[in-house]
Amino acid sequence: MIMPVNIFAYKYALGSCLDQDYKQPIWSSIKKENIDGFIFLGDNVYGDQPSGTLSKMKKAYQVQKTKLPNWLMNNEKEIQAIWDDHDYGINDGGKDYKLKKEAQKMFLKFWNISPSDPRSIREGTYFKKSKNIDGTGVEIIGLDTRYFRSKLIGKKNAYKPNMLPKATILGQEQWKWLERSMNQTNSSIIIILSSIQVLATDHPYEKWANFPLERKRLLNLISLASNDKSIVVVSGDRHRAGIYKNDDFVEITASSLNKPGSKNSESDQLLIGSTFPETNYGILDIEPKKSKITVSIHNLNGLVLNSHTIELPLEKTEA
Repeated sequence: MIMPVNIFAYKYALGSCLDQDYKQPIWSSIKKENIDGFIFLGDNVYGDQPSGTLSKMKKAYQVQKTKLPNWLMNNEKEIQAIWDDHDYGINDGGKDYKLKKEAQKMFLKFWNISPSDPRSIREGTYFKKSKNIDGTGVEIIGLDTRYFRSKLIGKKNAYKPNMLPKATILGQEQWKWLERSMNQTNSSIIIILSSIQVLATDHPYEKWANFPLERKRLLNLISLASNDKSIVVVSGDRHRAGIYKNDDFVEITASSLNKPGSKNSESDQLLIGSTFPETNYGILDIEPKKSKITVSIHNLNGLVLNSHTIELPLEKTEA
């Protein structure tokens, strides 16, 4: 049974882009954080091939199972996971990937998703989980940005906006589910997991801004919910970490756990401080008793590179 380390708070570590063939020394620093759970944000293995075949994926999962630490995977910590392209099956892949159903089965098996879980009986890996932290409701909403996504426009690493009215990231059914989930939840805190970045617009790689109409729809949905809820978006993918903020919510990008990115500088109009291309992990610390959520980025040795505090309205926290 998973028991919180502190009944008055709940701490998640966050990370993405974990290559099974590379060393993983970062787990020693994460263990010292005394976390309650870990959120895997995609590219949790590197099993994709240009051909789209899944033989490498099968081996990647076999290797990764031996690499993930026992203290994390022994059922004493909460584990949540979404996928991105490298554990979906094809680099920058979307809805046209022919083996996506088979890839989903492999994903669900690796993460021990119950046969009764909705992910086991429908297309796509999106999900939601509700929890109560010291009297405060928290809704975790995991998005699938691969299974239903329309084609990208432009060349790799130089993508252009897809303005077609029917172009989509989530697909019709997932959108309906997301809107219901956001509108009907009684939770006062919503944590949205997106493998690709939502707020960043100034880089040429994969991001929600490659589908401007979809991004606008998501931002409008979050804006409406933020009238009486606190929203945090958590993302991965980029092989660099950062914290972003608009008028309605904060986004933390945690990437990569063991594949650092290029040292090129990167800026964005919604970026708080700098981005960090070195090996890193994120922390999401929910503390209703103190009326705050803290997001932070840490390097390989656990040093805090950047952090931001979100104040929770007092009326959202029950004694």
